[in-house]
Amino acid sequence: MNQDLNQIMGDWDYSSTEITVRKIMGMDGKEKIQMRVALGLFQMEITGRPDGKKPYGFESLFDFSLNRLEQHTQKHSSSDGFFLDPTICIELRQESLQYYYRYLSLFILGDYEYVVRDTTRNLQLFDFIKEYARDDVDKLSMEQYRPYVIMMYSRSKAYLEMKNDDYSTAENIVENAMIEIEQFYISMGQPEYVQSSYELGLLRELKKEIVDKMPVNYVAKLKMDLQNAVSREDFEKAAELRDLIKKIEGQNSHP
Repeated sequence: MNQDLNQIMGDWDYSSTEITVRKIMGMDGKEKIQMRVALGLFQMEITGRPDGKKPYGFESLFDFSLNRLEQHTQKHSSSDGFFLDPTICIELRQESLQYYYRYLSLFILGDYEYVVRDTTRNLQLFDFIKEYARDDVDKLSMEQYRPYVIMMYSRSKAYLEMKNDDYSTAENIVENAMIEIEQFYISMGQPEYVQSSYELGLLRELKKEIVDKMPVNYVAKLKMDLQNAVSREDFEKAAELRDLIKKIEGQNSHP
């Protein structure tokens, strides 16, 4: 068997200015993701752990750690006394990097459902480490990445809603993500990042994109929904729709 990577990569050139990914069909008949890097490529499974391994028989090391927590809680009727030592924290961080490369690749490929899956998973891991790491340094080790993962999760959720022509939900997702990231920076004693944040900048651009792409008849549909809400005396929904209509019409009145 020829193991020379040049035969696999062919004319798939590396670019230092953009992330290049593709899907291929593996020898097992399942789709794989490949990411081109300077000296070769990464290949990842689309489901399960990206490298295809099953630590201790579990889908991921995170799942194994959650199982440890569950067993501890059942035995002691409490999670008190459960902790993650520095070694397992390092391994969990390394595993989260695999999921980062995969959801980044999936985002470029437009597979937003899978991006939501993997970003949700990593955010849960961040919470887990922050809650149970024994050392304070480990507790905060992943927090620096939280705004980025929130941003990627929210962009993917918003694009899925836009695909279904639900622009109001897409806008709400983006706005809530912006609030969450702003509150994160404030809680971390870094309020100055609210203005300079790369993640918030991308979300502001997406919010404008959502508003700009709202079809002309979208407001007409909302007004019809408003009339229906009033007729069935759903005044809470009517107030929500009225505020949304005013908001959209106000935004569209500016150049």
